[in-house]
Amino acid sequence: MEQQMIALLRTYEPFAFVISIATNVIISILGVVPSVFLTAANLAVFGFWKGTFVSFVGEAAGAIVSFVLYRKGFRQLSETKWFSYPKVRRLLAAEGIEAFSLVLSLRLLPFVPSGMVTFVAAIGRMSLLLFTAASSLGKLPALLLEAYSVYQVMNWTWQGKVIFTFVALGIFIVVVRRMFAR
Repeated sequence: MEQQMIALLRTYEPFAFVISIATNVIISILGVVPSVFLTAANLAVFGFWKGTFVSFVGEAAGAIVSFVLYRKGFRQLSETKWFSYPKVRRLLAAEGIEAFSLVLSLRLLPFVPSGMVTFVAAIGRMSLLLFTAASSLGKLPALLLEAYSVYQVMNWTWQGKVIFTFVALGIFIVVVRRMFAR
């Protein structure tokens, strides 16, 4: 997928920035597709800093568009039993600085699905302005870490080899645990 994205961005170079951001918006709306392949493509086409910037703008724009769409389409779901978990209820009911802090802290945690944070914030009481600020601030460190890791792996530096080894080891542990958990 990464190679196809790189080819697309290079073929339509004058529009690559817009294509990348639009792709990131679509990924954000879908909520379950990882964007790491797009980050890798952005780094390959634009270089490290410009690629990271394009990825950041795309992820921020995607979160905002997703928030607005989710709010319009799914707000009534906040009253269903699906959202009865205490931590989810807390985010649904949060407003002001509490909502800002919750979204910011959830964005900083790499294992929390971005789409779920956006979805729950959108059907809750949080304002679009607060969501935009908290989401963007929270995405920045995570995206810098992602871009650095992807860049190192792409260039196969010693740091990239270490990152790749730890990711492979992590996947191996998860697979083995699932095999023996049955």
